[in-house]
Amino acid sequence: MRNVISGCLAAVATVLAPQAAAAAADSPNVVIVISDDQGYGDLGCTGNPIIRTPQIDRLASESVGLSDYHVAPTCSPTRCAFLTGHWTNRTGVWHTIMGRSMLREDEVTVGRMFSNAGYETGMFGKWHLGDNYPYRPEDRGFTEVYRHGGGGVGQTPDVWDNAYFDGAYFHNGEIVPAEGFCTDVFFEQANAFISESAKQQKPFLAYISTNAPHKPLHCPPQYMEMYEDQSDGIAAFYGMITNIDDNVGRTRELLETLGIADDTIFIFTTDNGTASGAKIYNAGMRAGKGSPYEGGHRVPLFVHWPNGGLTEQHDVNELTHAVDVVPTLLEMTGVAKPESVKFDGVSIAALLDPSKDVDWPKRFVISDSQRVRDPIKWRGSAVMTGKYRLVNRDELYDVSVDPGQKNDIAAERPEIVAEMRDFYERWWAELEPTFSQTTEIYLGHPEHPVVTLTAHDWIQEVYPPWHQGSIRAADRKPARGQEKLKHLGHWAVKVVEDGKYRVSLRRWPAESGAAINAALPAGDNVPGATRAFRNVPGASIAATHAVLRIDDQDLARKPVGEAAEEVRFVTELAEGSHRLAPFFEIEQGELGAYYVVVTKLD
Repeated sequence: MRNVISGCLAAVATVLAPQAAAAAADSPNVVIVISDDQGYGDLGCTGNPIIRTPQIDRLASESVGLSDYHVAPTCSPTRCAFLTGHWTNRTGVWHTIMGRSMLREDEVTVGRMFSNAGYETGMFGKWHLGDNYPYRPEDRGFTEVYRHGGGGVGQTPDVWDNAYFDGAYFHNGEIVPAEGFCTDVFFEQANAFISESAKQQKPFLAYISTNAPHKPLHCPPQYMEMYEDQSDGIAAFYGMITNIDDNVGRTRELLETLGIADDTIFIFTTDNGTASGAKIYNAGMRAGKGSPYEGGHRVPLFVHWPNGGLTEQHDVNELTHAVDVVPTLLEMTGVAKPESVKFDGVSIAALLDPSKDVDWPKRFVISDSQRVRDPIKWRGSAVMTGKYRLVNRDELYDVSVDPGQKNDIAAERPEIVAEMRDFYERWWAELEPTFSQTTEIYLGHPEHPVVTLTAHDWIQEVYPPWHQGSIRAADRKPARGQEKLKHLGHWAVKVVEDGKYRVSLRRWPAESGAAINAALPAGDNVPGATRAFRNVPGASIAATHAVLRIDDQDLARKPVGEAAEEVRFVTELAEGSHRLAPFFEIEQGELGAYYVVVTKLD
């Protein structure tokens, strides 16, 4: 299927080339490719002796590269900074689950800025900044959206029983089936968007965000076979990266065929340190994904733009950060910054210009990994300035002579430690008042009248069931020291208008067609090194009753029918903020309803 689509796109591209080239003259196009869990060392051009990435290596040889570029140590926090130019913790996104992965509604994304400037804006693959209004990409300025749900294919908000092959995805809010490996599908959709934009002679921004090579490690067999001398885990991880590499090459070829490559800014980067590759090669850095050490947040970024003079390999070794991307793109394209926005990052356009000798001022940037319900001061933190890294408040490293961060020099340089602590203290004091601004899912909004809530976004102290394997397994063990299971999570919701609402409690999602107390067989596995989430048998929970709990009050209770797929309650909800926490009564106590559908009735 992919080869057929690629052939069609190439044919269309040939026809469209002349008018597309003319359309690109005034407003440069932007193509951004960002992969998931691929670290700095997971490329041939950064020294990896095993991985095969010839297309990205060629891109790097024709681009300006940032060799001291930093992100957050995990995915959602990086993506919010990358798309807004604001510090992760300012945007409300300091985790990947628990309602802390939704980008605050007052944040303005690069998609909104470019669509307001007349660009077509497309988002393909992984969003991971909210699955309900007002947090979806289509609510944030992207005019064409083709994505999976949650943080990865097969996670709880995704289409039920999705795996990396032959899945179904959300196309502008509607579920549509697809054929092929997920990465190929997302690039095919992006390439179709690019071709259509060229046909209409409109400038475009294409944000291609892969879920690969994030676990589970699923990969087309022909790519795993390229690494048959490695462990299955590395073969699948590297195979997924080589598949991304092939797709990068196809998209760049399409741009050439369309005649718009010269005035297209092409960016390749990744969202955090390596999840699996450090055991093979990590470019001399310490640790990987999730870590405050260099290997957790220093990643590659390459920028290619022929009409902007960015065509030859040029290394920028100044300290840069994901918050710099949006202001840089605005300067490069001439798109106006909204008056209401004040960036935390700065434009590095001058640094990218190989013809300029820039005297770059001293600056401080921060990367931290909270991964908790509410931020904790100094948790998983790295304060950076020049060659110094202050890790977790007390450890100081000079990465110019100690890239592996083995020698803590805090005792030798107390004045540097004090200066970096002072910056962090001021940074924290500025951001801390925003932490209580909980991101709330809207109920009753005309742009999203039927809302599906999933356990992925339960706000609670412990991890909720964030992937469909956990949903299927249905952990029913009471917390340590407790005799009965207690549902302690809730969804933070904002009722837009007073009225009557139907709240439907489900154990399985609507598209499954399964009864609340049904046990489901394990779904098919797919090629790769790990088990697909759907390959877990679905346990019966033997629920007896459903309970509607809102704002810590149990308002109604109904029995669960033998073949019932849902239990419906109708209730009056007042405009404003609420805590929604419906659950099922089971033998072990209270089990939160994993899926709840809320519909405004009047």
